[in-house]
Amino acid sequence: MVLPLIVSSLVTGLSSMDRKVSGKMGKYAVAYYTFTTLIAVFTGIVLVLTIKPGKGSKDSSLGNLRNLDSIQTVDAFLDLIRNMIPNNLVEACFKQYKTVYKKTVPQNLTEALNVTESQKAFSIIAFPPQEELVPVPSYFAGVNALGLVVFSVCLGLVIGSMKQQGQVLQDFFDSLNEAIMRLVSIIIWYTPVGILFLITGKILEMSNLAEMGSQLGMYTASVIVGLVLLVLIVLPLLLDMANQKHPYMLLLITALGPSPITFRCLEDVTSKWCGSVPPVGATLNMDGTFRYEAVAAIFIAQVNGMELNF
Repeated sequence: MVLPLIVSSLVTGLSSMDRKVSGKMGKYAVAYYTFTTLIAVFTGIVLVLTIKPGKGSKDSSLGNLRNLDSIQTVDAFLDLIRNMIPNNLVEACFKQYKTVYKKTVPQNLTEALNVTESQKAFSIIAFPPQEELVPVPSYFAGVNALGLVVFSVCLGLVIGSMKQQGQVLQDFFDSLNEAIMRLVSIIIWYTPVGILFLITGKILEMSNLAEMGSQLGMYTASVIVGLVLLVLIVLPLLLDMANQKHPYMLLLITALGPSPITFRCLEDVTSKWCGSVPPVGATLNMDGTFRYEAVAAIFIAQVNGMELNF
């Protein structure tokens, strides 16, 4: 469901934005989303490095990752850029680009010279060729979510700028998004059964259940502490800086109330922003997810005894 969910939700949210009305406010919204995301990731990394939930494991319970070929930082960032602009949109639905390293032996210089076989053999023995790792392009199975996000954002903005001409497409993606959300809500009812057997199988594979259980408990505590800091300290502080007199009451109403209540509250303040900023924020501004992913990546590295540099 990831593929249709990404495309329909992003196109729906961005196509509803009025460029003239939402231009200035959109810049503020994107800046706010970026700022809160950076805070979430930073605090998550600080917490997981301070608590160190994955330390104390002598034998890796999640598999030995040290033998895997590590990718260079430059190639990792370049892979992100390459995935942002896929060569084929259909291929991006089931393949991702990834740089891999192939071991090659450089051609000996004596092969290019007019020397005898004995001289070649002597040069190879005296100066054996060293293997080199050469980056080569590769693809592996998986949805290229980054490329689909970039495409969906561009398509949504274009549809929104077409006004009446793009109304048919906007209605189509609105209906598609509603259908996908209803389908997801049905699947969610069966999710606990699948998660039950998934976790049970992983628990049976653990060699030291007590140790891994304590590590997972500390990992869960790290994530929850980060979420509590975000909700009770960071967000109220930002609301207080925005001259909001009762930040905790506002957070309580918007958190516990369904989305229609949130939209009605926004319409009481200003109706021209609530049709554009909240849908995009609901899709892009997921601080809890970013925090969890940062903590999870470092936690897995700690469990496998891998030290991460800056």
